[in-house]
Amino acid sequence: MYDYVVVGAGSAGCVLADRLSRDPGTRVLLVEAGGTGRHPYLRIPKGVGKLFGDPAFSWHYRTRPLREGGSPEMWVRGKVLGGSSAVNGMVYNRGTRADWDSLAELGNAGWGWDEILPVFRAMEDNAFGATATRGAGGPLHVSGVRDPDPLCDELLATGARFGLRTVPDVNEEDGERIGYAMATIKAGQRFSAARAFLRRARSRPNLTVAHRTTALRVLCDGDRAVGVRVRTAEGHEEDVRARREVVLALGSLGTPRLLQLSGIGPAETLRQAGVDVRLDRPQVGARLREHRCLALRFRLNAPLGVNHRLATAAAQARTGAGYLLTRRGPLARPAYDVIGFLRTRPESARPDAEILLAPWSLGALTPGKPAGVEREPGVSACAMVLRPTSEGSLAITSADPDAGLDIDPGYWRSAYDREVGAALFRRLREFFATEPIASRIRRETFPGPGTGTDEEIIRSSLDGGYCGFHAIGTCAMGSAPDDVTDSRLKVRGVDHLRVVDASVLPVMVSGNLNGPVMALAWRAARFILDED
Repeated sequence: MYDYVVVGAGSAGCVLADRLSRDPGTRVLLVEAGGTGRHPYLRIPKGVGKLFGDPAFSWHYRTRPLREGGSPEMWVRGKVLGGSSAVNGMVYNRGTRADWDSLAELGNAGWGWDEILPVFRAMEDNAFGATATRGAGGPLHVSGVRDPDPLCDELLATGARFGLRTVPDVNEEDGERIGYAMATIKAGQRFSAARAFLRRARSRPNLTVAHRTTALRVLCDGDRAVGVRVRTAEGHEEDVRARREVVLALGSLGTPRLLQLSGIGPAETLRQAGVDVRLDRPQVGARLREHRCLALRFRLNAPLGVNHRLATAAAQARTGAGYLLTRRGPLARPAYDVIGFLRTRPESARPDAEILLAPWSLGALTPGKPAGVEREPGVSACAMVLRPTSEGSLAITSADPDAGLDIDPGYWRSAYDREVGAALFRRLREFFATEPIASRIRRETFPGPGTGTDEEIIRSSLDGGYCGFHAIGTCAMGSAPDDVTDSRLKVRGVDHLRVVDASVLPVMVSGNLNGPVMALAWRAARFILDED
């Protein structure tokens, strides 16, 4: 018998395990379906390229086709201790005051900026030091880009000519700005949630970590959650019991799936899947929002950037050897080196788009195959509407926990998203037509100068753009009776069951979500402990 059973050892679960196990009188079980995450690629920041395609480290969720006649795509999530923080691009954002205050304005008391900023400051160990708006000395190391490629300095100079303020830490202010990406990297190595939070907690005798253990369903006694049925690495099914709470931290895909498998979800969806309905909750799996990244790639007219260091096996071997000796070079940097926030239209009250820039370029994308770095020099950009309003959904397709999901991404359904997305793409082209980067460009290789109308821009993003891997909303919190969770992240209709992950966010927090999810879990742990 445990006091708390936390399901999912990703960004949120690692934080919860650390915070809840600090009391030696409290017994905590952390359940993770993936492995321990000791492979060397999991420490190398640019190892993300190898990790995404490997089912040993990542879950692969197949979506519906993105458009009529188009192809589905794979949504990837981490399958090791640390979850997606162990396989992501490591870019660290926090969202803005307006983002967090909007949660409180929607009826979620306790989630405003004034409540969440102290959490970020306590959590962070920022390489730039502490200020009124960032922390130092916390468990999570955050740093800027070391020894950047010279082409990145030209991208920053272009941003300044483009009208963006150049800042050393893009998380320090909320206006239009550009700077080197802040990332969860320390001394050239990935700093995942497992390394930041779980490693120090695992020595505690009151914390048990069960890896390669799959949660099958939540166990209930009447209206109360009392535990979880799991399948061990050996294939045995066992019931683990929670005296106080079951906490689901499986993310925006895994958590609604487990709820639906447990009979908590849209009644018709459950019946079609062959699951007995315990609680008809139509919003479980609904309201899914995700960033869709528009892509731009250019061929350079000079041997600049890092393609030549990554394109071939021999080049990768040389670059890898240099990395092992120095912990520096392109392998020690985040997925994208430069990040900017901008307004797509003059009437926008605040930045409504994010751009990510890198001194490398990928070849053409082929569905189901990893993209390789081009041999010729190139530069890449991806960009996303920060706060999309289009909604999709997900649903189980069977009572079998190993069956696939029906994922409808819902991209570009709202007029707002399409208008801002098209304007963003044009602004990004204007950026690359600005000096000094303009003088480095030979031609646009994707999507190509023939892409110009709004419809063509949106179609190019579906055929050759990217998923942001920032899904939210599928167990959204709110004050309405049909909201899945309340402002303390408790599941309505089931006592002693809570959700702590990105699925509870009813609206998108601007930027990349790994940092906000860790802060959300830190804050939620306080709620849990205060109620005991």
